[in-house]
Amino acid sequence: MSASVSRRAVLGAGLAAVPMLSSRSPQPVEAGAYISFSRTTGAFPLVGAPVVVDPDDHPGVVRVAGDLRADIERVTGLRPGGGLAREVVLVGTIGRSALIDGLVTAGKLDVSGIRGRWETSLQTVVEHPMPGVERAFVVAGSDPRGTIFGAYDVSYGIGISPWHWWDDVPPTRRSEVWVLPGRYSQGTPAVKYRGFFINDENPALGTWAPAYFGPGKAPGYPGGFTADFYARVFEVLLRLKGNYLWPAVWGRAFAEDDPENHRRASEYGVVMGTSHEAPMMRGIEEWNRHAVAAVRDSSGAIVTPGHDPYGGTGEWSYRLNSRAIQAYWRAGVQRMVDQGFEGVVTLGMRGNGDTGLPDGDGIELMQEIIAAQRQIIEEVTGRPAAETPQVWTLYKEVQRYWDRGLRAPDDVTVVLTDDNWGNIRKHPDAAGEGERAGGYGLYYHFDYVGAGRNYKWVDTANLRNVWEQLHAAHAYGNRGLWVANVGDLKGNELPTEFFLNYAWNPEGWDLERLGEWELRYARQNFGAGHAQEVASVLAEYGQLQARRKPELLNRRITLVDGQVVYDDQQTPFAFGHRELERVTEEWRELGRRAERIGRRLPGGGVRDAWFELVGYAVAATANLYELRSAEFTNLLYAAQGRAATNSLADAAEAALARDFALAERFNSQVAGGKWAGFQTQPHIDYGDVERYGPNAGWQQPERDNVALADVLFPAVRRVGVREGAEMGVAVEGTEVGVWWPGGASGVGAVLPVFSPYQTRPQQFVEVFNQGRTAFDYRIDTSSAPWLVVERSRGRVERQVRVEVAVDWARVPVGRAEGALTVTGAGASVAVTCVAEKPSARELRRLRGFVEAGGYVAIDAEHYDRVVGGWRRIDGIGRTGAGMTPWPVTLPRQTPGGAGSPRLEYEVSLLAAASGGEVTVWAYLSPRNPALPTGGLRYGVSLDDGPIETVDINVGADDGLLNAVWARNTSDNVNATSTKHSVTKAGVHRLKFWMVDPTVVLQRLVIDTGGLPALYLGPLESRRV
Repeated sequence: MSASVSRRAVLGAGLAAVPMLSSRSPQPVEAGAYISFSRTTGAFPLVGAPVVVDPDDHPGVVRVAGDLRADIERVTGLRPGGGLAREVVLVGTIGRSALIDGLVTAGKLDVSGIRGRWETSLQTVVEHPMPGVERAFVVAGSDPRGTIFGAYDVSYGIGISPWHWWDDVPPTRRSEVWVLPGRYSQGTPAVKYRGFFINDENPALGTWAPAYFGPGKAPGYPGGFTADFYARVFEVLLRLKGNYLWPAVWGRAFAEDDPENHRRASEYGVVMGTSHEAPMMRGIEEWNRHAVAAVRDSSGAIVTPGHDPYGGTGEWSYRLNSRAIQAYWRAGVQRMVDQGFEGVVTLGMRGNGDTGLPDGDGIELMQEIIAAQRQIIEEVTGRPAAETPQVWTLYKEVQRYWDRGLRAPDDVTVVLTDDNWGNIRKHPDAAGEGERAGGYGLYYHFDYVGAGRNYKWVDTANLRNVWEQLHAAHAYGNRGLWVANVGDLKGNELPTEFFLNYAWNPEGWDLERLGEWELRYARQNFGAGHAQEVASVLAEYGQLQARRKPELLNRRITLVDGQVVYDDQQTPFAFGHRELERVTEEWRELGRRAERIGRRLPGGGVRDAWFELVGYAVAATANLYELRSAEFTNLLYAAQGRAATNSLADAAEAALARDFALAERFNSQVAGGKWAGFQTQPHIDYGDVERYGPNAGWQQPERDNVALADVLFPAVRRVGVREGAEMGVAVEGTEVGVWWPGGASGVGAVLPVFSPYQTRPQQFVEVFNQGRTAFDYRIDTSSAPWLVVERSRGRVERQVRVEVAVDWARVPVGRAEGALTVTGAGASVAVTCVAEKPSARELRRLRGFVEAGGYVAIDAEHYDRVVGGWRRIDGIGRTGAGMTPWPVTLPRQTPGGAGSPRLEYEVSLLAAASGGEVTVWAYLSPRNPALPTGGLRYGVSLDDGPIETVDINVGADDGLLNAVWARNTSDNVNATSTKHSVTKAGVHRLKFWMVDPTVVLQRLVIDTGGLPALYLGPLESRRV
């Protein structure tokens, strides 16, 4: 864009470290930090000052000056003029604005700290800048985007949210706005190209946008997105200091859907790219709309001719149709040259429809493709290929080319990717590969369609997880181009903003400042009054969502004979330990907190913004957990014949109705109905093969590519309830339709073992009615007088839950066994109860985490001793913090030495028999082997025993996205185990050894024989 930055320098300049500012450089500050709402000495009054721009500056600069005027009016109620006055705001680009250059020439404006930099701005107050002007607030840019970012930074400082249009965020009204004296800059971005990919946009954005902005302009394709739509996208991208866009691709063609689209991008100053499957500045839909592929028989002979606009066979195959495909590519580059828009050209080739190349994955073929593409670039541009920015994106199967030795030319930016679930697959290897002139990039996901299951509905990003991955990318030298798949954009505002903020200044947002970032986000969008409460909700929301995508709340994944098995009609959470109840209650409480905040927010549009940015996602997800809890409890009760079964069916159906009502509020009531049709993304009926076919396990509910409205899946059940009374008894932890006296197939009722050191929820029995007539029940504990029953007698209408505890003063030392007997409605059920009480001698020797119930559960951050560099990342785990070796660039370690990095935990094992064996489970974040050393390993030892080393990714394939990988990412944890001999009960020392960096340990669980099957694992054990 800038006349002082060549196209060759555009890519390369962002790949080296940003140089330090000179001594004459402006003071580096965060966005808008130079704005004050009260007068101070020397401050410049922004209210009433006209905003002036050279009309010959870049069109994007002229346009942003208009946005700044509008933003000042939004805040103050007064619209600035555009002519010179005694006090004035001057906006312009060095080398393109006569106003700015005149000040520099006259010695009034020092731009030495920003001149020649990439996208860098200066905000400063200049005294007596020109005749007739006493003072000017100058916003100067090193290049046009630097100026644009500088102007939008002022808008941010005065209180305009980047999402003001997309989420109807009203600013706080101000009568005074002042610019503090001094010279300020937000610095030079650390990552050269920073942007996002609008993708997977049906049904939400794909329904709303054509209705709001008008249909696409390509004949026969009314679902296309127009230049007016993209203008709103470009604006928010620039307000977030992003500069790069991959446009929507689901049945859409950016260049065809509106001939104005590329021109509008140039007008705004946005760099255009195309996704990983769309090479040479052409969206894949441009081929699909005009080509019909030939059909061939098994010998390769054409049996049904095809066609395309280039005289070929219509096949998206380089082996079979290379001449036509090359012509198609040539036209894409020619269009970029003819229209003069700024672009980054995607190289390589994938299969049509986001798949592997149909021609096979031979290295020689890909070399031929890239060579042909670069030759086309040179022929069309008339310059060496290296002078045109290019990327090669190693998405999914494409990374195999790199792993097998294929390298793109040195000037090409190699874009590394995550695994679609926020776990990066590969980091740059500067030591092994050397520096690349083109450097490296990152393609990251906040939205996904594919193996495992789609996640498209609401934001599910955990900011701590995102930070950890982006920090690692930057630390390993990935600084050329970062792009995030943001789905519909709306709904993923928070992670999108953080992604772009971090790409601009990674060192400015260290781990300890994430809470401050959330506070700033809350304040900018909802005002200062409730910002702390909002920030707290945002942090908890991110952690709770990251436990499991909401689309996966009806899938349980298990291992059967070493094979991954999906059950799409089960909750992943256990009934045991009240796990399903506990996670539902956590969401219920978060929903209450969010609702209270929403009620206290002022009117005037703030509540609409709240609902769009926070309220809907929290309320709807909390309601979904209520729905799933009612649904799966209903199915359990139906199998037990409980009279309460049908009321839970009613509750699940009511929750479905609330889900629809929340969406309808979003679509018809918020912002006067502005978002009609947007909240249409299904998220409940996944897995319903009978309703919508064999792809139901991963694909959204749809038929003929049109989304279907949700129904309850699995369907709830209703049972016939007899008139008379009939007692049933269930014990805590029952997962299937087992009940007593008649539904247990001869198996006795047994409560989980009691321990004085247990932290698990209290054991209970449920006495339920299978009929309509109430009955009296009684619980007798005379055979075990140490049992304490919450309510030993009462009346059962439908059901009663009775907690059972232990009076430990009355329990004999060792293992005590007794029973409680439940009597009612003419039936009697005995429930066995076991209590394990250590001796006084054993109690005196206990230290650390104490075994109870046959296991010890430890949260990683609660170590007794740490050796070497480790960092605690609060909130990154499914239930708490995580521990990771630090710095992330540490080399691989050989565990076992005195100074070897490790975490140590003291534990007391009570039931480990002499010569026995225990299993230690490590719950890790589901990271991929992203380093050139291969594998991703850790070690575990117990006491002075051998160190057992584990490669956590054995069997998982992050390129093929196989079932083992899908299990790890769906569960958002990689649980692996080691076995260790135990020669005696008592105090032991558990050691977790670093082998590779990038491992994130969340929990350690020792199974001594009683570990229950829980999704999150048991609550942390008691520590003494």
